[in-house]
Amino acid sequence: MQQLNAELLKSNFSFPADLKTPSSFGRLPEKVIQFGEGNFLRAFVDWMFHRLNEKGLFNGRVVVIQPIAEGLVPVLNEQDGLYTLILRGLQEGKPVETMEIISSVSRGINPYTDWEEYLRCAENPDIEFVVSNTTEAGIAYDPGDSLEKKPPRSFPGKLLAFLYHRFQHFGGDRGRGLVMIPCELIDRNGEQLQRVLLQLAGDWKLPREFVSWLKEANYFLNTLVDRVVTGYPREEIDALTQRLGYRDRLLDTGELFHLWVIEGPPEMKARLPFTEAGLNVIWTDDLSPYRTRKVRILNGAHTASVPAAFLYGLETVGEMMSHPLLGEYTRKVVYEEIIPSIDLEEEMLRDFAGAVLERFQNPFIKHYLLDILLNSVSKYTTRVLPSLEGYFKRKGQLPPVICFSLAALLALYRGRVEGGVMHSRREKGDFVLRDDPQALSFLGALWAGCDNSPESLRQLVEKALGSELLWGRDLNEIPGLADRVAACLEKVVHQGMKEAVAWIVRGE
Repeated sequence: MQQLNAELLKSNFSFPADLKTPSSFGRLPEKVIQFGEGNFLRAFVDWMFHRLNEKGLFNGRVVVIQPIAEGLVPVLNEQDGLYTLILRGLQEGKPVETMEIISSVSRGINPYTDWEEYLRCAENPDIEFVVSNTTEAGIAYDPGDSLEKKPPRSFPGKLLAFLYHRFQHFGGDRGRGLVMIPCELIDRNGEQLQRVLLQLAGDWKLPREFVSWLKEANYFLNTLVDRVVTGYPREEIDALTQRLGYRDRLLDTGELFHLWVIEGPPEMKARLPFTEAGLNVIWTDDLSPYRTRKVRILNGAHTASVPAAFLYGLETVGEMMSHPLLGEYTRKVVYEEIIPSIDLEEEMLRDFAGAVLERFQNPFIKHYLLDILLNSVSKYTTRVLPSLEGYFKRKGQLPPVICFSLAALLALYRGRVEGGVMHSRREKGDFVLRDDPQALSFLGALWAGCDNSPESLRQLVEKALGSELLWGRDLNEIPGLADRVAACLEKVVHQGMKEAVAWIVRGE
């Protein structure tokens, strides 16, 4: 079985009829520096630049920088930057699959073994853009980082060294600044990255002229990304290799849906004409409504529904959505409680919600409920509580299913803490819950002191809601919330999650 590479692409190899290969494969100039070679960027950003090149709208390629010492750059270079991307999902309720070879990546560089080549990229006048996805922890200030390290430890440190070398090479030319487009999942990611760079520049005592150039000659754009990327399909790789006829060690998979919201000046839309290529990229001067919509509807629907579904005995989001009770539970949360709680145009919210729920039903993606339950308390605080409070503010009453979801959340934490995790149990069997150790200890202690009587459950709810450790405030201040949550928790504890869900969804 041959390995995917440029020679295979140029040969008379017989590719499958349903595989889309690049219409051209040449030496386009390198215009993008990308920090990160993982599944997400290759299935999202690099796929988009591939689309632009296919339509003759960009004519540039991506140089991938490996942000940590160990990574995929050797394999990427062995395959000449080529890899297969399979996107699968539902469109108008019908399963759809696309397969294509992505050719937008020129090469990869490991700065830990080839620091000089990394700096030479900064001398390239064609480079215009910097893209990154180094996890949420990647854009972080490291006070121990240094320009003397080759490379610096942190992603911001590596980027600052790159920009400083570029500044020196071009003599401070204001026309050689770059456009930073981070994809890390943190709020105001562009502004956060700029803040860390400026802090490091001060620590490293870099010249004032450079600091001025950094602030005035470069753009730092805030972004919001959205696509589920399932990555290398280990469970089906043998069948896919036979189907493709070649071996691809970088084969990547994801869902069809994609959304990239970029907050930036209008001229950027012309420099990066994603929308002209038919891509779902929104250029805006205010990212906040889109972030609110995603966090409250997509993430909030998960966080509000999954505790009940998991304790019910289900395993995946797909099972949850196809279940007659839990599917209705999730839809009620979204359409009857979350959307009415948001002060944005209802049609925009409902359209987005429809796409989200279709994505939840994607038969090609196994999204395990236990994985979603990681750090549930902090997720609930940021994703669901704003909807609870918004609903109360707008309607003057509490949202019943969201209140039930808070009781289901508390019911998850009936277990013993050991080794920094909680060992808990549902009717289907034992499970391990991972969360902030302080949150686990606090909730575990509350349940250890509860005898499950109505009075004891009420006291547990009041103590839990009153914890600033969990929520950052005392939720008992919300009128009637403790009464409602205690009533729901009593149903869950005494009648079981199955009967409790039937009660909250259908009043049975």
